[in-house]
Amino acid sequence: MPAFPVLNSEGKKIEEIDLPEEVFSGRINDAILHQVILMYQANERQGNASTKERGAVRGGGKKPWRQKGTGRARAGSIRSPLWRGGGVVFGPHPRDFSYTLPKKVKMAALRESMNAKYVGKDLSCIDQFAVKSLKTKDFVKILKALKLEGKILAVQDIGENDISKASRNVPFFNLMRAQDINAYDILRYNKLVVTKAALKALLKRIK
Repeated sequence: MPAFPVLNSEGKKIEEIDLPEEVFSGRINDAILHQVILMYQANERQGNASTKERGAVRGGGKKPWRQKGTGRARAGSIRSPLWRGGGVVFGPHPRDFSYTLPKKVKMAALRESMNAKYVGKDLSCIDQFAVKSLKTKDFVKILKALKLEGKILAVQDIGENDISKASRNVPFFNLMRAQDINAYDILRYNKLVVTKAALKALLKRIK
C-alpha cells in the first residue's frame, strides 16, 4: 500500500496514511471518466432554447394575394418559414438533456478521479483546517503553507470545524463535504485537498 503524507496547517508532515493499492494504482481509466463527465455536464444543461413553428406565430390567416395573375410566386400565409418573421422549421424546443448512469459506474469514476489527482501529484491531505480566526488572511496562510495555487477544492467530513466563513472570499476556492462530492467536482479543479477524516470517508465510499 502506498503511504501518503498527512500535513498540518503549517505544511509539515506529521504522519502517514496507507492508501489502498487497488484504488491508487497509477493506471487511470479515461474512458469511464469521459462517460461520467458527459453525464454530469448534460445534467447541468438547462435546455431552455425555444422557437415557434408556423402554427404558433401570430397572424397569417389571410392569403397575401390571389393565387394567379399577379406574376409573383404563390403564397398562402405571411407566416410561412420562407418569409421574414415567419415560423421556424425544425427549431429547438425546451427539452431535458439529463440522464443517469448506474451507481457502480459513478463510484468507479469517483475512484478514478481521485487516482488521477494522486498520479498528477495534485492531491493533498491535511490533518484538519486549524484556522485561528474567521479572517481570510489567516486561511490564505494555510493554503500557502500547503503550496496550493490555482483552482482549489477542499473536502471536509461532517462534524469538522466550519471554515466556510474564512474561505468564502478566497478566489477560485470551493468547499464541499465528502458525502456530496463526485468525479466531476474533483476534475474541475486543479488541486484537491482533503482532511484526514474526509479522506477516510471518501475511501469508504469508493470501496
